[in-house]
Amino acid sequence: MANIFKLKTNAAMPASAGTPLTLYTGPGAANTHKAIVLGLILCNKHTSQVTVSVTLESNTSDTETNENISLLHNIPVPAGSSLEVLAGNKVVIQGTDVMKVDCSVAAKIDAALSIMEITP
Repeated sequence: MANIFKLKTNAAMPASAGTPLTLYTGPGAANTHKAIVLGLILCNKHTSQVTVSVTLESNTSDTETNENISLLHNIPVPAGSSLEVLAGNKVVIQGTDVMKVDCSVAAKIDAALSIMEITP
């Protein structure tokens, strides 16, 4: 198995408020490739508060069927500050899962996602 550390960034996401933008898609085949989210930092570059939502879309199935969930839902991020999501916790992303970010004001949130991909 290979462990590959990666950083996925996006400046000024999403492209339009109300339309979640894909930040990361799992590393491949649903049941053999996985990634571990090590951290997610969201930074508000706006002059006022922006709300952010982070979703994990999962259509993978091992012994049970996964569903799409919210990791954050309309969380306020004050102007000029950052939010560290999942601080000290980890989330496993299976091969075809997708992590998306949305915010209340277009092009005002920067995102940095640290992951470790595990491939056979």
